[in-house]
Amino acid sequence: MSSFTAFALREEYKRLALIGDKLSEVESLIDWEPFRPIIDEMYNNHTELGGRPNNDAIVMLKMIVLQQWHGLSDLEIEKQATDRISFRKFLGFPKNIPDRSTIWNFKNRIAKTGKDSAIWGELQRQFYEKGLKIKKGMIQDATFIQSDPGHAKADTPRGDEAKTRRSKDGTWSKKSGKSYYGYKLHTIIDADYQLIRRIKTTTASVHDNQVDLSMKGEVVYRDKGYFGAHPNGYNATMQRGVRGHPIGIRDVLRNKRINHTRAKCERIYAVVKTVFGSGRVKVTTVARTGVKMMFTAMDYNLYQLCTFKKKGIIQ
Repeated sequence: MSSFTAFALREEYKRLALIGDKLSEVESLIDWEPFRPIIDEMYNNHTELGGRPNNDAIVMLKMIVLQQWHGLSDLEIEKQATDRISFRKFLGFPKNIPDRSTIWNFKNRIAKTGKDSAIWGELQRQFYEKGLKIKKGMIQDATFIQSDPGHAKADTPRGDEAKTRRSKDGTWSKKSGKSYYGYKLHTIIDADYQLIRRIKTTTASVHDNQVDLSMKGEVVYRDKGYFGAHPNGYNATMQRGVRGHPIGIRDVLRNKRINHTRAKCERIYAVVKTVFGSGRVKVTTVARTGVKMMFTAMDYNLYQLCTFKKKGIIQ
């Protein structure tokens, strides 16, 4: 991008800034530079032999954040980032906009290298620096992320040998008489700020109580789906009656108290599925779905930080 073009874009953006730009608010919420070394570690072509330079690490990261925020495909985010001046500003007016193949390969590289955990860890570190520490306990829950089961029979092999458009790793599960196919997003949030602190993506058939995201010393609030599974932290799981042994009035009242706190997590899934459109995925493996869910959770946390800034909780 020529200096004249960059100047023209910045001048044009000033008109948009007067109206209001949500993305500009989001961009200023965290420090993006600490993510650079994490992403750079995914590439091994920094040698004296030279070669084609990689796209800027922060531009690539922000592209995925934008993609999940607006629920766009790889092709559509390329188009929108090229066309929309607010997207250009969020990306820092880069010289080149990554194409759809580069975007797909970047997410695939994150999945293969496992760098999504490091990216998530850096985000959490910045929360602590802002004073957003865990104080009153944690709330764990899970939700289905649906995928395309395809039209083949259920006993047809899945995995790498599956040559259909359906999900390779997805599995079936049933809840309240309704069947779901795909994956499951497990999250644990803090009761104070309702920020997603830890996440895990599994196939849909993995039961909620098989995943424990709590840590020692934490009070963890959970619904009846976790009954019988002891967490690493202090157990604040709702009680459930079993055959011949219904729960008493004390447990009924205890469940109400727990549910008053636990219910806060329902808003998270509403935002994830309605605001960010991530209730259904087209990626076909649990690893790629995990990367998508990590960036969706990252967007949700940025969404929360916008509210905190308006309320004066953070600067």
